[in-house]
Amino acid sequence: MTKYVYNFTEGDKDQKDLLGGKGANLAEMTNLGLPVPPGFTITTEACRAYLSQGEVPETLDVEVTAAIRSVEQTMGKKLGDASDPLLMSVRSGAKFSMPGMMETVLNIGLNDESVHGLAEKSGNERFAWDSYRRLIQMFGKTVMDIEGDLFSEALHGLQERKGYKGDLDMTTEDLKELVAQYKEIVKKETGQDFPQDPRFQLDMAVEAVFRSWNTDRARIYRRREHIPNNLGTAVNVQTMVFGNMGEGSGTGVCFTRDPSTGHSGVYGDYLENAQGEDVVAGIRNTLSLADLEKIDKASYDELRAIMTKLETHYRDMCDIEFTIQGGKLWMLQTRVGKRTASAAFRIAEQLVNERLITHDEAVTRVTGDQLTSLLFPQFDKSASKKVISKGMPASPGAAVGEIVLNNEQAVARTQAGASVILVRRETNPDDLQGMVVASGVLTARGGKTSHAAVVARGMGRCCVVGAEDLLVDEAAGTVYVKSQDTTYKAGDVIAIDGTSGEIFEGEVPVTDSPVMTYISKGLEAGLAASPDEDTKELVTAVDHILSHADEKRRLVVRANADTPEDAQRAREFGAEGIGLCRTEHMFLGDRRKLIEAVILAETDEDQQAAFDALMPLQKGDFIGIFEAMDGLSVTVRLIDPPLHEFLPDLTELSVELAVKEAKGEEVTEAEKKLLAAVKANHEQNPMLGLRGVRLGLKLPGLIKLQVRAIAEACAELKKQGKDPRPEIMVPLIGSVREMQIVRDMALEIIKEVSEEFGVELDLPIGNMIELPRAAVTAGRIAVESDFFSFGTNDLTQTTWGFSRDDVEAAFFNEYFDYGVFGDSPFESIDWRGVGSVVKMGAKRGRAANPDLHLGVCGEHGGDPVSIHFFHEIGLDYVSCSPFRVPVARLEAGRAAISNESPAAIERGAQRATTA
Repeated sequence: MTKYVYNFTEGDKDQKDLLGGKGANLAEMTNLGLPVPPGFTITTEACRAYLSQGEVPETLDVEVTAAIRSVEQTMGKKLGDASDPLLMSVRSGAKFSMPGMMETVLNIGLNDESVHGLAEKSGNERFAWDSYRRLIQMFGKTVMDIEGDLFSEALHGLQERKGYKGDLDMTTEDLKELVAQYKEIVKKETGQDFPQDPRFQLDMAVEAVFRSWNTDRARIYRRREHIPNNLGTAVNVQTMVFGNMGEGSGTGVCFTRDPSTGHSGVYGDYLENAQGEDVVAGIRNTLSLADLEKIDKASYDELRAIMTKLETHYRDMCDIEFTIQGGKLWMLQTRVGKRTASAAFRIAEQLVNERLITHDEAVTRVTGDQLTSLLFPQFDKSASKKVISKGMPASPGAAVGEIVLNNEQAVARTQAGASVILVRRETNPDDLQGMVVASGVLTARGGKTSHAAVVARGMGRCCVVGAEDLLVDEAAGTVYVKSQDTTYKAGDVIAIDGTSGEIFEGEVPVTDSPVMTYISKGLEAGLAASPDEDTKELVTAVDHILSHADEKRRLVVRANADTPEDAQRAREFGAEGIGLCRTEHMFLGDRRKLIEAVILAETDEDQQAAFDALMPLQKGDFIGIFEAMDGLSVTVRLIDPPLHEFLPDLTELSVELAVKEAKGEEVTEAEKKLLAAVKANHEQNPMLGLRGVRLGLKLPGLIKLQVRAIAEACAELKKQGKDPRPEIMVPLIGSVREMQIVRDMALEIIKEVSEEFGVELDLPIGNMIELPRAAVTAGRIAVESDFFSFGTNDLTQTTWGFSRDDVEAAFFNEYFDYGVFGDSPFESIDWRGVGSVVKMGAKRGRAANPDLHLGVCGEHGGDPVSIHFFHEIGLDYVSCSPFRVPVARLEAGRAAISNESPAAIERGAQRATTA
């Protein structure tokens, strides 16, 4: 029989798959002997069973009963006891932290009778009624699906009537009145009374957590973070401890290091006479953790000792939730804390210096996505700008955009192409959709551990919180800045600096970040561009970690580059060659007429004349690129797109000539001939028609032109004492015979050029594997090839049988919702499908030709998850856009260090697709 319930004494931190992140860490803290309120975890297996069956497994009820009795025995109290009630909290807890999941429900077990018992036992009637009103509000919103604003309006309405500044001003009688109002709201909205049976409350809350796995906001977050839809969530049921019990009580969240900068120190938020949700909700501005030392030094000292113990145990920065009840410290939660990209690199470097982790581990503690965020531009400090206010910097970055005040505005404006800043009084989990699409988040309330700060950091989103100078009025569509006596409307442009907390009016110019300067110009330049010691520390950390990744990685990193400028930029970013040099653009612009001449030529002489005119132009292109990459490989793909791309649009040309005829204007013979050629070459599905090697075999002069231009450019540079290393790549191969024809043609031309220039030329000739048939017959094709480069963009289209341009907008959203995709197969390789095709092609090719060089040049070559797969199956190199080269270098190092487990591919497969 499946075991669905584990006491905190039974698990450990390595059981996140079963117990979720919260449950595993609660068990770990319990094992460490820390003061954790007793409780139990309902497993992710129970959630999956509920989701598949549509009801709670029958045996779960029995196990929960046993677990409750165990807690009752430990605490000496009973759930539902009217005189001295045991109260419990219910929290969701998936394997990965998910802000989109159900919010916590506190004080379960209170009812109309036990609220009096709690008041008498605690000697604090106000505390008891405050706890009861919180239960009804949380339970009504999160479990019974009542609109949360109804409770908020009742609360704020009472406070406004009585002139209160906040929750702490409310008296016991006020809270009793509020409880009555809340119960009326429940009755009106649901048609039933607020449930009085404590066990029924608990069961309803557990089931609500299970349901929350499939809410829209949970799906949105999972899609963005590439979290599989089939994991399910655990549920943590824990004995209540009370931070709202008056003087000597409070609640807080702290970090063992600053999650924004990575610095060691005392970082966190504390609220006196409050419960945990008050801190993360951002509805009250908090005290700093340093203030706790003045308020309750004994608890502060104990907390600091526990923080050190947990960081040493986890060997990482920890995020900790705690409550102090009447001077007694309780630990409610810990986890490896989310951090900004800059903090991630700093912390990894610091932990190496402190000898808590190795250099290898430091590489695995950062990600390519985090490095990418450090490469984005930042505000130009020398530019003139108008500061309108300032808040607390919560997540670094520079964001410029239109003010939007809710999810609907954020989505609508971003779909229209605008950049937006989501401005809220405070955010809550319902705001997730707006936060996902916004360039930045700005709130008037909250601290560094508020919902906005935590979620924004996790998403790498620029964020400023606690800007008390702002009055946000969503209904009026305005943001009033008190210090400036100025009102801004939705749609007005502002800018926020997540590093300084500054808020600016209008557009603010940006400049390269110091990390980008380091990447392109070296460490000395990066340090020189750093405005302060903190930034210098960051640049140094990136240098140490990226350099170590370069030492450890096996994969060579090349770039996709088509011009000398792109090639030079790729080299600056650390590319070790060009893995894909596309040649199509070399035939556009003024040269397009020459291709038209090739198509329209009536004689071989006319056609050759057009090729002869193109020859010096092509040769010049290649000389520039080979010079920029001197000493490094440059893989040149022969012309690939369909012929129609070099001709006018059929419909437009037909209409143009029909209009001329209708007006009585002469249609020339050349125009008639062009229309006939366009009609003759028109295709219903050109991407599966006359393109790639097929076009070259139909017009062999194109292949000869390009091979000769490559060979002559190489020969000229060699005679100048340079070291060009071109490779010729044939696109869209499906048959070994196609490869034989092109190879023989190319070898003959290379031999001719070698003799003409008196230079020895040894140009590798290979092909793109972008059709399933090529992968299946890779053993035959490899005999005629020096290398394979997997073109995973087209390979994805032809393996799945859909066109990227047509399907992404048509049905991908539904496929995400259905769980067919965990990630777009065009962004991250479909490990089970397309990945298997790549693996098969590589294996069969190498079996036939052990010297075969293998790489990938599709967009997946720069995707972090895909790079781990390519490392695992033994490819030699990846190629990606120049901007992604540093990311690929880091991820290739991470893959070499961490991708040693046989389960690694399966883990990646689960992330990439569930199909």
